[in-house]
Amino acid sequence: MKMMIKKTPQALDEAIYEKYIKPTQRVRKPCVGSEFELPIVNLSGKAVDFDAVHRLTNEFVDYFSFDLASRDEEGQIYAAQSLQNGDTLSYDCSYNTLELSFAAESDIHVIDSRFRQYYTFIQEILSEYGHTLTGMGVNPHYAVNRSEPIHSGRYRMLLHHLKSYEKYGDAIPFHNNPNFGLFSCAAQVQLDVEEQELPEVFNTFNKLEPLKSILFANSLWGKNNELLCGRDRFWKNSLHGLNRHNVDMYNVTFDSSEDVTSYIKSMSLYCVERDGKYINFRPTRLEDYFSADSIEGEYFSQDGYHPIRFAPEMEDLHYLRSFKFEDLTYRGTVEFRSVCAQPVRDLMTVAAFHTGLMERLPQLTDRLNVDTTLYHKGYNASELRELLNRREFPSFLNKEEVSGLLTDVLDIAAEGLRERNLGEESYLSPLYERAQTLLSPARRMAEGLENGISLDAFIRDYAQL
Repeated sequence: MKMMIKKTPQALDEAIYEKYIKPTQRVRKPCVGSEFELPIVNLSGKAVDFDAVHRLTNEFVDYFSFDLASRDEEGQIYAAQSLQNGDTLSYDCSYNTLELSFAAESDIHVIDSRFRQYYTFIQEILSEYGHTLTGMGVNPHYAVNRSEPIHSGRYRMLLHHLKSYEKYGDAIPFHNNPNFGLFSCAAQVQLDVEEQELPEVFNTFNKLEPLKSILFANSLWGKNNELLCGRDRFWKNSLHGLNRHNVDMYNVTFDSSEDVTSYIKSMSLYCVERDGKYINFRPTRLEDYFSADSIEGEYFSQDGYHPIRFAPEMEDLHYLRSFKFEDLTYRGTVEFRSVCAQPVRDLMTVAAFHTGLMERLPQLTDRLNVDTTLYHKGYNASELRELLNRREFPSFLNKEEVSGLLTDVLDIAAEGLRERNLGEESYLSPLYERAQTLLSPARRMAEGLENGISLDAFIRDYAQL
């Protein structure tokens, strides 16, 4: 039975509260959920062989006894989950990107162990076909790979929606790579959060984003590799970014969970499902969407796209997609989304870094609040992140002081991990080296390419476990 919409702002507030705030009203568990998106690369320099990918998938599913398979319109598996441990193998938007998702665990070592098993098996199979996974935020062969989404309603709708940016003129400075979801890769972490922590989590981790760029940037982009973290620009200047509140950083300060509800209410919806068909439409702010009598959109059938007008239903809140760097989920977790896929041997740094800092959130807040290395120099957090995403290091920043600030933040993370008493602080070691040298994986790669190291060498190096 469909839920009738009450034409009041309070009804939307209540729905957002039930979906996002209520799940945080319990004691936080020290659990970590991780998702790793990794580019598939054909070492011959040609496009990824999707037949090889499908053979890998079938062998993986059989060997590890994964079930609950989702299949595309040609019958190929694009997602499968283990009923035993909740882990998932899937393909993100296209068969050029493999994703391994790990159910929440209280010990990062457990995730690392299972990842190593999966990764070793996958690499052995891919090597038979001259392919490899690697740890980069942009597939290095994106220009030659097949630029087509997985043949399913959801992914077809998503790419069609992003390609429609030309309808919106110069509303924002759109880039001309609407297919970025087919080659952009992230390493994401989900951590439990309690309602009273929400304002501090968003305020503090938002302030941390410029430093995270220095540590984790790994998506070289631009004619001369002038961007170290091109992924930021992909979302911000795509149709997802038509409403800036759906993407990127928070340029507000949160004082309460009510402020978080208000921010979510300012986001836009761009798709729903009706009768098994995805409908996409102009991104529409939630308040405007749910106060409308009807919305005009389009859906796909075998002979192309067709217009449709439909009535909003409160259940449509399910289809809200946020692409914020810190994103509150319906599970009562905050998902940290701003980190590029890392060199494979360093992937667990992402989980360890965020987990340790969440355990020492007040100390992190205090350290950033008194900082004068980055802040109080005329730039806000969003501007600083954008500047630090570039090859040219900002001249107004002192590199030695920035290195010291990064080390202080890592020390706070290490303290938080030591309190968990699991030995997880060992995963931070690569980040201490990056803090000293100010060399993110992307900066290291850019400088190496300029000094004659081949792209193939970096593909193989960043693939090493």
